[in-house]
Amino acid sequence: MNTTNASTSSLRESDLMAMSVSELMKVFEGSPSPTMQQMDGEFAARLLAQPGKLAQFIGEVTINNPLMPGRWLCKAFRPVSDNLGRGYNSFAHFGRAVQRFPMETLIAPSRYDGRPAYTLVYGAFWSMCGAINMVDEVRQVGADLYLGIGTWGFTAAQRRVPLPFVLRGPVSPYVRDTGTRKKTFDVRQAIPALR
Repeated sequence: MNTTNASTSSLRESDLMAMSVSELMKVFEGSPSPTMQQMDGEFAARLLAQPGKLAQFIGEVTINNPLMPGRWLCKAFRPVSDNLGRGYNSFAHFGRAVQRFPMETLIAPSRYDGRPAYTLVYGAFWSMCGAINMVDEVRQVGADLYLGIGTWGFTAAQRRVPLPFVLRGPVSPYVRDTGTRKKTFDVRQAIPALR
């Protein structure tokens, strides 16, 4: 498949699953940001190709560990205002769905191309994902299909390594807000282009 000229509206989840990281980044860079209002509900989630075998192994073990956090089901979002939202990840854990790893959401410049992306900032809340400076960027690649690029790390170079995932939906309603927001958190700490 020629990802450079492909229409993003014709992409399917299976197309994304077959792509390399470099192909996924071309699709991401050619796709638009969804609006805050579009991202409302739970979106089924899966990892895509990762940058190397070690990253693939770590990704799978991290999000599909039956003990903690469980098997990754979705990311969920709700708009709070025209330019701000909230969200969580949901995991199947011992027979029930558990909401973990809350995040704040906004439309912000991508760290990859400077264009708008729906951005998930985990550092706004106390959690493991916040502690490792996780930030995800999401763009729309189909009618109900979204390509995400996750990042985490303790240096600027680490935080530029793309960790792709796919979202499909919404597939069900947002359940509830979770987590405790850091009182002194400033989103500019997590998004270089806003500094």
